[in-house]
Order: sequence, then structure tokens, then C-alpha cells
Amino acid sequence: MNILFVHQNCPGQFKHLAPALVAQGHKVVFVTQKGKPTPDGVTKIEYAPHRKAGEKTHPYLVSSEAAVLNGQAVARVGFGLREKGFHPDVMIGNPGWGETLFLKDVWPDRPLISLSEFFYRGHGSDVGFDPEFDGGLDAPLRARTRSGVHLLALEAADIAYTPTRWQRDQFPVVYHSKMRIIHDGIDCARLRVDAQARVKLRDGTELSREDEVLTFVARNLEPYRGFHSFMRALPQILRERPGAHVVIVGGDDVSYGARAPGGQSWRAHLLDEIGTLPDRVHFTGRLTYDDYVRVIQVSSVHAYLTYPFVLSWSMLEAMAVGGFVVGSRTPPVEEVIRDGENGWLVDFFDIHALAGRLSEALENRRQVDHIRAAARATVVDRYELKTCLKDQLALIAKMTG
Repeated sequence: MNILFVHQNCPGQFKHLAPALVAQGHKVVFVTQKGKPTPDGVTKIEYAPHRKAGEKTHPYLVSSEAAVLNGQAVARVGFGLREKGFHPDVMIGNPGWGETLFLKDVWPDRPLISLSEFFYRGHGSDVGFDPEFDGGLDAPLRARTRSGVHLLALEAADIAYTPTRWQRDQFPVVYHSKMRIIHDGIDCARLRVDAQARVKLRDGTELSREDEVLTFVARNLEPYRGFHSFMRALPQILRERPGAHVVIVGGDDVSYGARAPGGQSWRAHLLDEIGTLPDRVHFTGRLTYDDYVRVIQVSSVHAYLTYPFVLSWSMLEAMAVGGFVVGSRTPPVEEVIRDGENGWLVDFFDIHALAGRLSEALENRRQVDHIRAAARATVVDRYELKTCLKDQLALIAKMTG
């Protein structure tokens, strides 16, 4: 079969699915933005919108205009492929950046599968969750407008899937029958408990499972992933746990939400707020995947905080290596973690309670093997890569059979 993938950040959530289809002997073409990696066996085609959203565009519509520009650029790539005789047997894409908007206008008779990750609501999810960063009266109006692109993309798709039940439930109920719940998949064969794991940090510090290590991971260190709550809890944790090392993994860009005041990174902004931290707090920046895995393997306690938003792979990966996760009591986390069984939960906003819970977790780190085992079992049972890939491939087979 000819299989067309579309995602602005190749391979994105298709990093396992695209190679699996190549291994089955299919021709896989991946349309993406410039400068992204190419999975083995995949034919990559780059696109770029011909301009950015206009400076005079209504603020509610900036992301929508950017999505239309991306969709238009992908459609032009599609028309070019069609003229050369390429016709996909199935099209698969993430509509979050508008790229799938017009695929059915290029190939009307070809099935389109949408990986629909998130639907923006004005109330009840990320918008308005954090009063410190309340977007005011405009925020819910902007969210409603932003979701217009997602409705168009979902309407165009023949079928859709989403990683978790809570993420599915953010979409209007009328579309639920069109959506399946299939996670991207966690490679539990690679992500395993390793009692001998060691990691050497850039400052020369070496850590192992024998050390007291608190970890925090996010693609970028920002409020959507609770970085501000975690940082404000650190002084109390460091006082209560004088032997603990804290390893913070993540970049200084912004993936979601607003930038910090004055053009600073959120890391710099919060360090200005709480003051100098001791040398046993280690900011690693972004790591290679192998180094990141070693960090979560040596972790005594892993903190995972998030707004009601897309659930991060990192929480499930930490659980897969037998991590003791203390997570925020927010709906995406509560779908996975049962307090006291396969992790602990704590209020996202209560800084004193967060610090106390993390300190308590560090103190009890050697008495929670049952929680670590249950955490891994949860991921193996519900999110294991082989099972998720099987479900994704079955969805493709259904649409092409």
C-alpha cells in the first residue's frame, strides 16, 4: 500500500507506526516541515507555508490562519504528488497544526485517519485552570475559535483516534462514535527497571539507584507542566531532604501557553523569584533519549504535574521503568494513577502540600516496591507499544480493507 503521513514535526506520534508499516513492505511518504529527521525507509517531503499569519489578523484567528496556511501548503504538495501519479491508500495525520484540513480535497476517495489529540474548551480543561495565568475574558472566546480548525479536521476525517479517554471526552459528544482510544505506545521492552543504572551529569555528578534523587521532566520547563509549582516547592524539599539531588530535564522554550515576563525563560524567571539553589539541583537541559532513560531509571521519586491537557509520554515512561511517580491530581493523571496503588497524587496548586508529599515520598523511597511494580504493570497492561501498534494497524486495515 501507499501510506501518507502528515505531521509538522516528523515523526511525531508516528515514530513507531511509520517504521512498522515500512517493515511490512508498504511505501510510506511523510509530509513535514523543514529540517526534521527521516525514519529509516520513509520518503520525506518537506513543505513550508508561503507566509505567516498576518499582523492585523484578529487575535482569536491567528492560530486558525496559521493552520489554514499549513493546510494549504500541504494540499499543494498533495496536488503535486497526485499529478505524478501518487495516490495514497490511506492518509494519517495530526490535525493540530491544520495540515490535514484539505487532504480530502486532494484525494476525496481515500480514507483519512486523524490522530485528534486535543479539543480546546473555554471551560473545564486547560483554559482558566491556573488563576495565576488567567487569560481574562478573551481566553474562552479564543479557545472556542481555535477549536474550529479541529472540528473541520474531525469532520473531514473518516475515523479518528486519541491517546486517552479523557482526551477523547474533550471533543463534542456527537463525534465520540467516530473516535477510538488508542495510545501512541510505550516501549516497555526498552524501558525497564534497571537496579544497576547510573547517570553522569554534565557537571560530573554521578548518580545511581543508591542515591536520593528527585526528578522532573518536561519537553520545555513551563507552567502547563507545573514547573512553577515544582520550583516553588523546592526550597522546602531541599530543607527537609538535605541529602537529595534534584534533576530537572527540559528546555527553555515554550511549547504551550505564554512566555515568561520580560522575555525570560520560565527557568530564569522562577530562579529570580525563589533565589539561588544549591549545587545539588541539576538543570540538564534537553538530553538524548538514552541519557533521559538513565535519569528516570535512577530516580527515587519522579514528579509529574500538568494542567488538564495532553498527557505526557514522560509520566508513562517513568512508570514503565518502575518509577515512583507523585503526580498532580488533575484528570489526565487520575486516569492512570490510583493514589496509593501505582503512584501518589497531590494538589497541583498547594505548594506546601506538594513539597511535603515529595519529601515524604523521598523518605519512603525504599518502602514502595509494590507501588513501583504496580506502576510498571499499569503501563504494560494499558499502554505497551506492541499492543498499541497492533490496534493502530488494525484501524488502518479496517479503513483499507
